[in-house]
Amino acid sequence: MITSTSNNRVKQVINLQQKAKERSKTECFVTEGLRLFEEIPKHLIREVYVSEQYLEKAGEPALLQGISYEVVTEEVFRKMSDTKTPQGILAVVKMPEYTLEDMISVECPLLVLLEDIQDPGNLGTIMRTSEGAGVSGVIMTRDTVDLFNPKTVRSTMGSIFRVPFYYVEDLRQTMELLHKKGIATFAAHLKGEKYYDQLDYTAGCGFLIGNEGNGLKKETADAARMYLKIPMQGKLESLNAAVATSLLIYEASRQRRGQKSS
Repeated sequence: MITSTSNNRVKQVINLQQKAKERSKTECFVTEGLRLFEEIPKHLIREVYVSEQYLEKAGEPALLQGISYEVVTEEVFRKMSDTKTPQGILAVVKMPEYTLEDMISVECPLLVLLEDIQDPGNLGTIMRTSEGAGVSGVIMTRDTVDLFNPKTVRSTMGSIFRVPFYYVEDLRQTMELLHKKGIATFAAHLKGEKYYDQLDYTAGCGFLIGNEGNGLKKETADAARMYLKIPMQGKLESLNAAVATSLLIYEASRQRRGQKSS
C-alpha cells in the first residue's frame, strides 16, 4: 500500500492530472470514478489505484478481478484526485489513437470539425452527443482545449473511448481533403441564407463549429462548401457551441434515419 504523497508514482498521476504537456509526452491520461472505469477498454489500462476506504466498503468489485491495482491511503488518494468528492478508484489510461482515414473511410461519413473550442465541458458534451448521433469522428484544431483534460474526460461520460478524434494543424487543408473525397462541409454562420433544417445531409458531410467567443475564423468559414444558419428569436446571435453542434448532427442523423426507412 502506498502511504506517502511523495511516492514517484503518485507524483506522476498528479502531473498527468494537472499538466497537458505531461499527458502529451506520455500519451496517457487519468480517469476517475467507477462509471468511467467500467467504460475503459481493458487493453488501454496502464495503472489502477484504489483507496483503502473504497476496498473496506466495497471489497474487490468484479471489474477489478484479473487487473493489477495499487491500494493507497485516503490522504494519498485525495492528493491524486481531481474531484472534490473522490470515489476511490482511478486509472492511468493510454490515449486511444485514430487516423483521419479511420473517420472518412466509413460509408457516408458524418463529421464534426472544431476550431479552437476552449471550454472543457463543451468539448466533453460534443463528444458525448457525437456518439449519440452516430458521428464518424471529431476533428479538432491544435488550439482546441485538451481532450484529456480531467474535466473534459468526465464530461464525455465514456464517449472518449468510442468516438474517433483527430487533431490537425490546418483545418482548411483538412477541409480541402474532405472535399476531394466528396464530403461537404457546412459552416454555422450568421451569413447563412438557409436554415440548417432546409439542407440535405444524407451524403457524407461535416459541420464546422467555432470558438465560443469569436466563432469561426473568416478564412475557415469561407472555405466551407456552404453557410447555414440556426434560427434565433429574441436578441441572441448564437448558441452555446455544444448546443449548436447537437442540433446539427441530430438533424443529419434524423435525415439519414428517414432515408433508410423510406
